[in-house]
Order: sequence, then C-alpha cells, then structure tokens
Amino acid sequence: MTTKTHRGKSPAPPKAPAEIVVRHCHGLADLGACIEIERAVWGGADIELVPLPLLAVAAEAGGQVLGAFDGDRMVGFTMAIAGRRGRRPFLHSHMTGVLDAYRNRGVGRSLKLFQREDALSRGIDLIEWTFDPLQLKNAYFNLVRLGAIARRFLPNLYGITTSPLHAGLPTDRLVAEWWLRSARVKRAIAAATPAQRMPPRPRGREWVRIRVPALIGTLLRKRPDEAARLQGDIRLEFEHWLGRGYAATFIEVDSAGGSYLLEPWRKP
Repeated sequence: MTTKTHRGKSPAPPKAPAEIVVRHCHGLADLGACIEIERAVWGGADIELVPLPLLAVAAEAGGQVLGAFDGDRMVGFTMAIAGRRGRRPFLHSHMTGVLDAYRNRGVGRSLKLFQREDALSRGIDLIEWTFDPLQLKNAYFNLVRLGAIARRFLPNLYGITTSPLHAGLPTDRLVAEWWLRSARVKRAIAAATPAQRMPPRPRGREWVRIRVPALIGTLLRKRPDEAARLQGDIRLEFEHWLGRGYAATFIEVDSAGGSYLLEPWRKP
C-alpha cells in the first residue's frame, strides 16, 4: 500500500476500529477488493488465491464474505463457507486478512465479532478456522482474545505453498473451534485484561504445556532445516496430547516465546 503525503507533513494514521465499518460484501467490486487484500497479505502465486467466483458462491450459499471499510476503501475481509457435521450447521472461516497499515488496531477483532453476531442471527453457534501453531500472536488472538479452543491438528493441510508467510514449511494447522454461545467465549470477548480472559484451571488436574520458542522466525530465515525439525517436534507433541482427548485452551506469551496450555476436554 502506498500513501501520498504533502512535503513536511506526516501521513494521517489509519482510523480507529470505531471509525471502521464492517459489513457484508456486495457485488463484484467488493469481491475484487478481497482478492487484492489476499495478494497484499499472503503474497503467494495466483493459483493459491481464493478466486472471485468462489467468493461469490460463498456469499450466496450460506457462507460469509465480510469487509472492513475505511470510507470507501476495504482494509480487511473475512470469508467463510457453510458446513454441516451430522445435523449441526457451522461456518468454516477460511481466511481473514487485514492490510499491514491497519493491523494491531482492532480491525481483525471487529471482523470476527461481526462474523459471530451474523452467525448467531442465523442460528449457527460454531465457527471453525485453521491457524499455524508456530504463529504465537495469531494463536493468542484465537485462544485468548476470542476464546476459541483447539482439539484437532491437521499436518501439511494445504501442502507447500509459495507464500512468504509459510517460508516453504509444511502447512501444519490447528483447528480453532469458536463456540459462540459458550461462557468462555462470552468472557473472552467481554474481558478488558488477559487475567479476566483466563479460564478457571481444572481441579485435580495439571495443564500440559507445549512450548514454541520465539526464535522460530529467525530459524525460518537463516536455518530452515532447523525450523523444519522444530516444527516436526511440535507436531508430534500436539498429535500426542490431542489424540488423548486434550484441547489447547490458552496460551502464555513471553519474551522467549510462548506456551500452549492444554487440558482434558469434554464439552465446548
């Protein structure tokens, strides 16, 4: 994204979330803007983009294509497709992207909260999406800020992609389950501090921790073989504990990285 400025003046900062409008996307112009954000955020080959016809089908077949707008300009979007397991309908939120200049300003959270309200208005109480367990900031947003849980691990779900964000590693993914009516989700989205979002620790049981070091980003750039080895170790830990009925329900982040906290799970 480029910003025109006058000599001697700083560019105006992006608007706050209260000034960003989130709404359903309508028409080909909105859907084309989603594709431009895909290119800006993921930077992969065109063959890996969600194409305009599929966006249109998602919007018309019970899914969602939602945009965040600064005036007339789309600065972020989320796209979900309709799904069903047994008799339970749910939404699979395939992607959410926000332009770089608008990140860390609550735009992504505004998109997700609008997505939640829209789903609830249609009688849908579950939204799922996948996320990279190595990306701690995103994981914190999912598990702590939104109150999702993760009980499934999908190794190399999308194959090796051309996106710089994936750095040539297998696309291992955790599946976030966002139970929209649950007490933990209501607590997370209403909480003002991380302490208020922390779920009660289970009595008589200990948390299991899976550690992800902060240096994974450096390894991806300088020592990709070591990054792949570390990713493999983390994959084995998740497959072991999730296979025993545990769920990732929280994440603690510090200067050296972060730890997923997992506990035995029996209900959403």
